[in-house]
Amino acid sequence: MNVAGLATVGFSHRERLHHWWLRRLAASVEQPLPQRQLFLIPTRFGLGWAVLVVVLLLFGINYQNNLAYGLAFWLFSVGVVVVLRGWLNLLGVTPGLRLPREAFAGSEARLGVVLKARSDRTALELRCDGARGRVDIVDGLGETELALPTPRRGIQALPLLRVETRWPLGLVRVVAWVRHDAELLVWPHPVEEDEPVAHHAGAGLEAVDFAGLRRFQPGDSPGRVAWKQWSRTGVLTTKVFSVPPRQQLWLDYEACRGDPERRLSVLCARVLAHHQAGDRYGLRLPGLTLAQGEGEAQRRRALDALARFPASRSEGQA
Repeated sequence: MNVAGLATVGFSHRERLHHWWLRRLAASVEQPLPQRQLFLIPTRFGLGWAVLVVVLLLFGINYQNNLAYGLAFWLFSVGVVVVLRGWLNLLGVTPGLRLPREAFAGSEARLGVVLKARSDRTALELRCDGARGRVDIVDGLGETELALPTPRRGIQALPLLRVETRWPLGLVRVVAWVRHDAELLVWPHPVEEDEPVAHHAGAGLEAVDFAGLRRFQPGDSPGRVAWKQWSRTGVLTTKVFSVPPRQQLWLDYEACRGDPERRLSVLCARVLAHHQAGDRYGLRLPGLTLAQGEGEAQRRRALDALARFPASRSEGQA
């Protein structure tokens, strides 16, 4: 094995060890943060503060200067109070997650984070996969959203959530990691076809073909009442119009052109278009056939099937 291969193996082992260690230190989601899983990390400002205290203390000892003694002990006392207040600011906070309803590849998923506590908390910072947020807990509740990148379709495991605070003076960061089993299902990025398929909409069109008359029923629109017929016969009747049949079609993977990922993206765009038009459609993928249907449930089933389409099968057909 060459040097590059050894470096790659060593890096992967370090990554796994780091991830394992963090998960052992992390608290559970939907549980109050316990004191044993809150960690104090000094900031640069905090280290400078500590150095200043030590320098003043040494100066006071060397020159027997009471003013230096007093200032050193005062700064030390302030530091202790600040650390304690910051630790209490995060202790007992209960973090929760609210997964986004939908996410497309190449965009961002809005991950909702809900923090609860018995008392108000100030300046809590959140980090997850490079996304950052800041929230205050007021009246026991604080909410915000983190914009997570979704570079590719499929099941995306969410990394650990980090909650921290530097309040009140920024001498230390009080940090807690939160573990969870949440996964995000990312749909393909919709791509329009180079040559759009002719589309004839069905549902949602206004009915224009006159089909006949029927006896008037309470609740019928006055605009549909046949007033001329009523003036001749004295009987109230309502005009009936025929509704064009809905378009029923199949979205077929084999009928699309391009590499497998592009085919899935084209099918994603077609699912969205036919759902918007109110059509009844089905989906055919290698190894999977989704029966024809309509509505929001059919849309989600089709997009979920496209997102879960095995990448290995896509590579094999490329």
